[in-house]
Amino acid sequence: MTLTPPPPRRAAQGGPPLPLVAGVFVALFVTSLIVSSVVAGGTFPSPFADAATSQAYFAAEHDAVGVGAALQFAAAIPLAVFACAVHARLHQLGIRVAGVTIALAGGLLASAFATLSALFQWVLSRPATTADPPVVRVLHDLAFLTGGPAYIAAFGLLLAGIAVPAVIVNLLPRWLAIAGLALAVVAEVSTLVLLAEPFGVALPIARFGGMAWLIAAAVLLPATRTPAAAPPRTPATTLTHART
Repeated sequence: MTLTPPPPRRAAQGGPPLPLVAGVFVALFVTSLIVSSVVAGGTFPSPFADAATSQAYFAAEHDAVGVGAALQFAAAIPLAVFACAVHARLHQLGIRVAGVTIALAGGLLASAFATLSALFQWVLSRPATTADPPVVRVLHDLAFLTGGPAYIAAFGLLLAGIAVPAVIVNLLPRWLAIAGLALAVVAEVSTLVLLAEPFGVALPIARFGGMAWLIAAAVLLPATRTPAAAPPRTPATTLTHART
């Protein structure tokens, strides 16, 4: 029997460093919250608050809302880049399962919803908009829906799409991969806020827990994967190959 040598191993594909892209995304989003809170001297009003509270906040805090919206819009860009980069990395590692595509779809959807939410918030920062209370109410609800349950549900798909393959082929420490799955479940459960306000507590857990998990996964996800060693041949197997 003639043995053919294995094909030469392809060089690792280039791409943006995952920790850097994830870090930029998280830094921009967290900065948007810090800066808007400092400028406004208060927190963003709850969409479940009465219309008068929303009207008063957006009428008084144009600058804070505008700055926060601009930074959140900027944060949506590296999130989309991360989704594409991690999709390429998983393919590079030889992962060919649905979860890889789910991660890409979830990341791109999350970026799109974050963009919509930021744009709705920017419109809310316009003085002409805040002069009309019904319009403020509608835009506030849309900013919450796109940046809250819609964004978090899609973000959960990104987490699950990375965590599931990581569990199957041990790409990440097992505890970290399982934590990603748990956060993905919390993200999907958070959509029940559309039915009952108390489920809203899951939104910040999935959002900030997911961002921390994303950075950890980006740091620990390997760039290459060591191929599994071939099983040792038994004498019977060796004899069979020799006859062929």
